[in-house]
Amino acid sequence: MQFSISTIALYATLFFTISALPLSSRALTSQAYNDLSISAGQAGDAQAEATAKIGIDPASDLASVSKADLEIVKGIHDVANAAEVGAFNPAVAAATGAAKVAIQNGKIKNKVLKLSAAVLALQIQEAQGDSSVASKLAAEQKKLTNNIGLDTKAAGQASTAVPFDGTS
Repeated sequence: MQFSISTIALYATLFFTISALPLSSRALTSQAYNDLSISAGQAGDAQAEATAKIGIDPASDLASVSKADLEIVKGIHDVANAAEVGAFNPAVAAATGAAKVAIQNGKIKNKVLKLSAAVLALQIQEAQGDSSVASKLAAEQKKLTNNIGLDTKAAGQASTAVPFDGTS
């Protein structure tokens, strides 16, 4: 079977054009809160832990994040917020001494996860052309910066996770 040079060139061009197109597949998947939680261990590195758990680098091309992935990021915020209210707040209130400090450190790390997801979701929306989120983004970024500071100040201290039944 003989192929002409133009036929081979046409197929090669099609192959390289198609393989260069961006994949629009979903990169993130919904996860149980206990799998997402960064609260266990030690305080001090919550920002890096949150970024790793969320799974989207804030320095990447946020305009190309899929709608499905944006919803997962929003879901991470929502489940972390629910864990704060439904698990951490009662646990902190019930604990005393060193256990209370460790749970409070876990709560701060959870807040860093929650606020990192909120800030990232707003940054994605802004990168995709939604200019209405600018003031909310600034407010959430301020809260995130404050909680990262609290986590950094507690670096090396014990941090306790509180189990919570929820999914992003």
